This record gives sequence, structure tokens and C-alpha cells, in this order.
Amino acid sequence: MTMTAKLLAVTIDCAEPRRLAEFYAAVFGYQVQYAEDTYAGIGDGTMTLYFQQNLDRKPAAWPGPDKQFHLDVRVADVETAVRDYLELGATRPAFQPGEGKWVVLADPEGHLFCVCPTGDQ
Repeated sequence: MTMTAKLLAVTIDCAEPRRLAEFYAAVFGYQVQYAEDTYAGIGDGTMTLYFQQNLDRKPAAWPGPDKQFHLDVRVADVETAVRDYLELGATRPAFQPGEGKWVVLADPEGHLFCVCPTGDQ
């Protein structure tokens, strides 16, 4: 039998960990738990996201084959959330595959995330 593990955190490579931590803390309503120029972390006591400096990282082209992961977030009002996240520094790529069901955004460093409606929408 395989020993199971408990997910501790997700670490995202970026150029400016403190900036990206502040962006996602606002998106998720998390607290910034630790922040310095090369490493930062946010969380809510259950889930933690870390941001580690990698000055050589380049955002993957979208659409394209180099995308390795993306985050999906669920919100009560997609239009309002997209507006808020754009004001925080996200961008909205031209290519939108969700046919209006969700919106693809890129965080301030180009990591993609999808803004999805709650199940009752």
C-alpha cells in the first residue's frame, strides 16, 4: 500500500514574491504570513501558497504547449471578480476558451488562472 501524503502548500516561481503574495492574498482573502524579496507565503490556516524568486522564469505563451499548470478559482460573480482582479494587476488574454462559462486571466507575472462561477450560476 502506498503511503499517502497531505498537501502542505503550492510554491509558485516568480520574479517578485512579495508582490505576487500581495496579489493572491487579495484574490483569496488570505493573510500574508511571510514576505521578503526572495520568498513569501500566504494562507488561511488550511491552504498555503508560497512564492519563490526565480529571475529566469518566463511566462508561457497562451495559448501554447508550454503552460504547466493553472489555478481555478470559484466566485459568486465572475464579472465583478474579473474587474477586481484586473484592478489588482491581472491581465485578460485575448484567447478565452470557456465560451463565456469562465474567464482566463494572467496574474501580474503571467501565471494563468481561470475565474469560474459557483455551481449555481
